[in-house]
Amino acid sequence: MWLDTLKSFLYIAAELTVLFIVISFVISLLQGYIPYEKIEKKLSGKNKGIAAFAAIVFAFITPFCSCSTIPVVVNMLKKKMPFGIVMIFLFASPVLDPTILTLMGVVLGWKVTIIYTVLTTVFSIIIGFTLEAFGFEKYVRNVVMTGYEEKNQQFNVKLALKETFDLMKSVYPYLLIGALIGSVIHGLVPTEWISTVFGKDNWWLIPIAAIIGVPLYIRLSSMIPISKILIAKGMALGPVMAMIISSAGASLPEIILLKSIFKKELVVMFILSVITMSTVSGFIFYLI
Repeated sequence: MWLDTLKSFLYIAAELTVLFIVISFVISLLQGYIPYEKIEKKLSGKNKGIAAFAAIVFAFITPFCSCSTIPVVVNMLKKKMPFGIVMIFLFASPVLDPTILTLMGVVLGWKVTIIYTVLTTVFSIIIGFTLEAFGFEKYVRNVVMTGYEEKNQQFNVKLALKETFDLMKSVYPYLLIGALIGSVIHGLVPTEWISTVFGKDNWWLIPIAAIIGVPLYIRLSSMIPISKILIAKGMALGPVMAMIISSAGASLPEIILLKSIFKKELVVMFILSVITMSTVSGFIFYLI
């Protein structure tokens, strides 16, 4: 049993390593041709539809975890960008990581990935504009945060390799942790138990998974191999996706950082919004 677990870990780790390096390198090369200045102008534009689309594009091309999104949000607020657009970026950036989305497509299937991308995009836009409409901008503190630098240089092969290596140092350990947890589940947890307790008929697991995902702080890179094993063992897709979205969209470290730039009313609404987004998305996957 332990030998099977080890073999499973080595196989999953090797597969994800190759995919991660290739995908990260290609995306790093492509980012050198992205017109960041034009996108920033669109973010500040009067057309809310175009600005929202630009916020989603900006979130997609700036692959950050939930914590590292905060300095960018502060920078956007300092530039007096529309509050709703900033909130769209805040919700979308952690969940729309191009490298992880590509991994998700290979591991979980492109249909699941496309639905995930559409749902998180739509909910990010709805939540952002809703918070703006209800006047939550007044709960933003006047805070200046340093340490954020904008990217305005063209990438070449050497810089792309450096960026890939830097990304591996910050994200790759979580991939290995996810592969290890997934291998343990694969080798030691009975399939019958997972399919019975977490199977398709237990719809009530979706909101529970959405709530649990926030304090767990399981990064997307860790959740991909874990979710693959859980689904293979018979766990329903709904609660798996609910946990993926909530764990990526919010975390305890991020909430602590948000308290330094948002007042408690907006922090609470942020948490509730992430839980709502992940729960409703989970139910949509459940129905599909």
